Amino acid sequence: MKKRLLSVAAAAFFGAMLNAQQIKFEEYDLPNGLHVILHQDNSAPVVTTGVMYHVGAKDEVIGRTGFAHFFEHLLFEGTPNIKRGEWFKIVSSNGGQNNANTTNDRTYYYETFPSNNEQLGLWMESERLRHAEINQIGVDTQREVVKEEKRLRMDNQPYGNLFTNVQKNLFTKHPYTWSTIGSMDDLNSAKLDEFKAFYKKYYVPNNATLVVAGDIKPEQTKKWIQEYYGAIPKGTVYPKNFPKDEPITKEKEVTAYDPNIQLPAYVFAYRTPGNKEKDAYVLDMLSSYLSNGKSSVLYKKLVDQEKKALQVAAFNQGLEDYGIFAFFAIPMGATTKQTLQTDIDAEIKKLQTTLISDEDYQKLQNQYENQFVNANSSIQGIAASLATNHVLMGDTNLINKEIDIYKSITKQDLQNAAKKYLNSNQRIILNYLPEKK
Repeated sequence: MKKRLLSVAAAAFFGAMLNAQQIKFEEYDLPNGLHVILHQDNSAPVVTTGVMYHVGAKDEVIGRTGFAHFFEHLLFEGTPNIKRGEWFKIVSSNGGQNNANTTNDRTYYYETFPSNNEQLGLWMESERLRHAEINQIGVDTQREVVKEEKRLRMDNQPYGNLFTNVQKNLFTKHPYTWSTIGSMDDLNSAKLDEFKAFYKKYYVPNNATLVVAGDIKPEQTKKWIQEYYGAIPKGTVYPKNFPKDEPITKEKEVTAYDPNIQLPAYVFAYRTPGNKEKDAYVLDMLSSYLSNGKSSVLYKKLVDQEKKALQVAAFNQGLEDYGIFAFFAIPMGATTKQTLQTDIDAEIKKLQTTLISDEDYQKLQNQYENQFVNANSSIQGIAASLATNHVLMGDTNLINKEIDIYKSITKQDLQNAAKKYLNSNQRIILNYLPEKK
């Protein structure tokens, strides 16, 4: 009886938490096509202003990769009204913080200020959109910044180029085949006019989503938005007709070398559906079942019990057009690649032939409910989620509904996804080895 009461109490607690997690928002479009999302939360005196542009690494062309990420840096160079080198000083001197990030699919810029500086954040982002300075000094400066970032994060980092090699071999036609940071040779050879053209093409109101979240008065916020953004001219949004890759029907094995590693790594990677498909959620849950935490299937077997692997993981990389599901393993001692491959394939076979246990299924559901409750715990996080759900998922309200998708996934769905997507003839194997001296 006591256990029953506790479970009822836990269910009531989670129910209350899930209801409390509802994020209220308002959204509308300006005549120039700028999509606006407002979220009012007056519990703390902070406001995040963010703009997400639907441009990422996949919007680049062969021979000119790295542009989207380059602009993540370049667009802090200034505007006619913000002198070069002043952007970060303005933000910090007014009690704020700011940043930007780029993926294959989008670029996001944001400022978080005390709410009495909400207007400043709105004005700064409008300046970036209206007339950012694209000049040779800024381009030359940021080239060096990006080169240093690539050296630190990838070229001089153990396993730093591993994922780049996965992308290069998993995609052959679609522009997911290159990394977000792109090629330094491409950036070095690009002319100033090409950077100006990229800005004019993608940094237009009808390719952008403005989100304002936090301690706002919506009617005042709308007036400022109209004042700062309303007169920015509409641009042309080009269709995203990217070439599609043929399905992988034969296992392909490739080898790459890294001078920064002493132990090899092996990756077994599969091309899977994009983020909008329900199967993308199913595969996300499968990756958690396999390797999320020390009690997960792969970690428990290969690392903890049998000591065959130093590290092992299954991860699901969700992208707009496709997904990447991959197993990653670093062997322990004399363990061979074939041993790791055999053991990983055995776990895949179990998933394909046997439903996971009720206990494991409930554990997964609990993990995702807990993630949902803890997700959006900050105004910055809420702003980014609202923008992402609109731009990449086509449904802003997924911020409230996504948990229902995970709750609807059955044990049979997990098995079906393993059977459909995780077959050996549908993968590439990457042998990522220490570079021979």
